[in-house]
Amino acid sequence: MFRWVNFQIALAHLTHRRRQTLVSVLGVSLGVGFFIAVSAMMQGSEQDLTDKLINSQPHVTIKDEFRTPSIQPLFHAYDAGALSLKGVKPRERLRGIKDYKGKVEQIEQEENAIASAVLTGQVIVRYGGKDRSVSILGVDPDKEVELTTIEEDMIEGDMSALKTTSDGIVVGTGLSDRLQLRVGDLASVVSPTGLVVRMKVVGIFRAGNVMLDEGRAYVLLKDAQVLMNKPNIADQIRIRLPDPNTALEVAARIEQRWTYRSESWQEANEDFLSLFVVRNVILYSIVSAIMIVASFGIFNIISTVVMEKRRDIAILMSMGFRAYDIRQIFLLQGIALGVIGMLIGWAVGFGLVEALGSIKFELEGFYDDSRLPLDRGFYQYVIGAVFALASSIVAAWIPAHRASRVRPVEIIRGAA
Repeated sequence: MFRWVNFQIALAHLTHRRRQTLVSVLGVSLGVGFFIAVSAMMQGSEQDLTDKLINSQPHVTIKDEFRTPSIQPLFHAYDAGALSLKGVKPRERLRGIKDYKGKVEQIEQEENAIASAVLTGQVIVRYGGKDRSVSILGVDPDKEVELTTIEEDMIEGDMSALKTTSDGIVVGTGLSDRLQLRVGDLASVVSPTGLVVRMKVVGIFRAGNVMLDEGRAYVLLKDAQVLMNKPNIADQIRIRLPDPNTALEVAARIEQRWTYRSESWQEANEDFLSLFVVRNVILYSIVSAIMIVASFGIFNIISTVVMEKRRDIAILMSMGFRAYDIRQIFLLQGIALGVIGMLIGWAVGFGLVEALGSIKFELEGFYDDSRLPLDRGFYQYVIGAVFALASSIVAAWIPAHRASRVRPVEIIRGAA
């Protein structure tokens, strides 16, 4: 049961040792403040990068391949036999997704999504005596602007010009700078089959990724089919879902239905997303270390008070205070230090976040003029408060428990 007199005694102990109290409070407040600032940066950058991943690429990609290779008939016939088969050349098959147009229609009807067939391949773009190897994508321009952020990335021209221009091509800034290509120029595109087509540059994009800006180009799907000599063939179906978080479920359902390998955006970026887990572990480890150091200050001040006030504790117990009351007095001191440090830490964290948010960066290729992506969510303040209060209570519990076990008779007799 809480007693007001216990709180008054705890407050008197803290105000009597103002310097030590101030140091303990500063330790807690700085730990909370820096946690809020660092967490805002890390969570903000994580959310910013995740949003870019979600918006800049399809949520699900169906590929013209299978997750597991086909089993040879011999192993089907003798499933339980001890067999070894070597030197068998896999059967050649025509690459491409069968009936891709019908599959696109079914996906759009059943998943309430945007789906588009794509044909990819490697070509050589030649202009001004220079050659560059480029990954070419044959797309539907109307759907591509809904599947990705290509429309926002365009700095010259327009994706829709692919539909109105015969043999049009959209290239990245990296490729245009290396070959000195500009909108309206005619570049020679050499396909793997040896076909050479003169294509007109109708747009230039900048994705902010060197590999994409230098190594990717867009053409109409039918033009890609002519270049690759693959009429009526698409090797990918790219899907954008109303809810990106359902991509894993949708990909698994599609793969089970049609057996083609279906990758969600989470699977495609699995290695990259795993880095966020490592970063969060590092963050909370650092914050825990800071709060442990701060809790040592609280432990030190309360332990000192217990040692100095042993006679006072004995007198209080002889006046009728029970062990529970003594424990409560010193626990209240730890809680008070934690609460005060938490409130000051909130103010420090808010100030640091606002200061970081005012800093501008100019990163060539990624941002022209941008600020740090910060997450200003309230949950960071809650986590900081939990860290502060938990460390304060744990630090105060040990000396408080020790104080509650003081035997007043022995102390008074020894003093006499």
